[in-house]
Amino acid sequence: MELKMLAEEIRAVLIDTVSQNGGHLASNLGVVELSIALHRVFDSPKDKIIWDVGHQVYAHKLLTGRYANFSTLRQENGLSGFSNPNESEHDLFFSGHSSTSIAAALGVATANALSGDKHTAIAVIGDGALTGGLAYEALNNAGRSKKRLIVILNDNEMSISKNVGSVARYLAVLRAKPGYYRLKARTERVLQKIPLVGRPLAEYIFRVKTRIKNRIYKSTFFEELGFRYMGPIDGHNIEQLTEALESARLTNRPVLLHINTVKGKGYDYAEKAPGKYHGISKFNIDTGEPLLSGTNFSEEFGKFLCEVAGKDKRICAITAAMSLGTGLEAFRKSYPTRFFDVGIAEEHAVTFSSGLARGGMIPIFAVYSSFLQRGYDQIVHDGAMQGLHMLLAIDRAGFVGEDGISHHGLLDAAFLNGIPNVTVYAPSTYRGLKHAFIQGIYHKDGPVAVRYPRGQEMPVPESTEESFPEFEVYGDLQADCLLVTYGRIFGNAVKACDALLESGISCAVLKLNQIVPIPPDAVEAVPDSAHVFFFEEGIRSGGIGETFGARLLERGFSGQFTLTAVPDEFVPHASVASQLKRYHLDAEGMQTVITENLHGDR
Repeated sequence: MELKMLAEEIRAVLIDTVSQNGGHLASNLGVVELSIALHRVFDSPKDKIIWDVGHQVYAHKLLTGRYANFSTLRQENGLSGFSNPNESEHDLFFSGHSSTSIAAALGVATANALSGDKHTAIAVIGDGALTGGLAYEALNNAGRSKKRLIVILNDNEMSISKNVGSVARYLAVLRAKPGYYRLKARTERVLQKIPLVGRPLAEYIFRVKTRIKNRIYKSTFFEELGFRYMGPIDGHNIEQLTEALESARLTNRPVLLHINTVKGKGYDYAEKAPGKYHGISKFNIDTGEPLLSGTNFSEEFGKFLCEVAGKDKRICAITAAMSLGTGLEAFRKSYPTRFFDVGIAEEHAVTFSSGLARGGMIPIFAVYSSFLQRGYDQIVHDGAMQGLHMLLAIDRAGFVGEDGISHHGLLDAAFLNGIPNVTVYAPSTYRGLKHAFIQGIYHKDGPVAVRYPRGQEMPVPESTEESFPEFEVYGDLQADCLLVTYGRIFGNAVKACDALLESGISCAVLKLNQIVPIPPDAVEAVPDSAHVFFFEEGIRSGGIGETFGARLLERGFSGQFTLTAVPDEFVPHASVASQLKRYHLDAEGMQTVITENLHGDR
């Protein structure tokens, strides 16, 4: 009864905190009992609990000494929304991307074996994450490793193995009891001591038992890989979970414990619409409705894609289990035969797109910037090298705010910048977004990427009229200084320029709409004696700003070049506004950089 009350209290804290701070709700509500059972059975951090993705660690945080600070979840200088070793010794890895836990846990288990450590490594992975290839690579190696490793498969949506009738359910519970394994081990030891017939008899009984069990469970996939399979277990029954985990702990070989849970458990709105409450902004607890409204880049992209797909039957949309986040739900419903959700498999998505392109279709893969990192080799080998025309709709480019270190889209411009045959657009507004896609679909060859930020467009001063060539100039290029930028922060550059003009400093803004390759005419347009200030919402090393500066030098530029970009570091979570301010990419920060440099020149 006390454990049940604890679960209810944890759920109340989760719902209240996420309603105020935003975050991942449905996934966390689904693993409350599992989190309690894990910490009841295992001795963390000596036993290592590794959570896949890490978006379901809120209860784990509450149970490992972070209750007092939990109200700071996803706030600047507060608790991360994912597992974070800087916060606690109970968090072994940074996590934010899917399908990594089994490989990491196998590494830990192997290290334990090599050092003589008898503690257990536990990987907690959802059924959705099993659509990622890395999980299968790890399962393949882990099953034959004979290490002290437990993989907990949290099955909250799709059925992994068929469960037939009450007998199967009863046997699943029975096999999860510690007494079952103690009796089984004693029986095997006794049989093997019988002279001559002992070992053959034990092996025969094992084969017969396995055949009977396979007929009941209809699935031997994990056991064929070398795991001892247990389950399915009710993932909301703490006593059953405790017994199963204790049994798994007694087994000196890899174990896969299959549990069934309900996403959003305990909050009616989240149970009915777990996708909506997977990652949600602030919301009203009583109604379940988000407190923020208005369109955003993802939604505008989805609307545009539906429009163009209605006119062009070659248009296909691909997602890696992110149809809601990338704005593709309307496309999925309107054009189901041309919509492909490949699961959490970004590598496959890129190469699958290359196949569609080779077959005469126009594939558009919508993906978060940070997740596209996983498909780098496929972009190079299966896209650019083949010269195949596919589009990458890169969502969440730039700072993403409270999701933080694992989700920022600060690297894509730099890593795409070094790939031949790739074109990259960086629109600033919704209108620019549509224009970039039209250009990419119908006027470019090879892979084309359109990168755009999370959330709403930033206001652009009315004095600017975007016409969307490869680059645009606002103001007089013969001014004292020239601001060069692209993407979301273009509006900040214009504001900074207007403020500088009022203070008596003449300036202009050069906006790059196409950032890879940099338009040669944009470089040629810069006066030789200008003081150029390049502002970039992306990593400095290998980024667009460095390339622009190099092109100026190659041309014989004799002026001064100042680059302001994100230094070579991983950025912690905070609001987007705070992150822009921190790196001098808001209007005030740009003014400061320019005035300090100009005054220094004098």
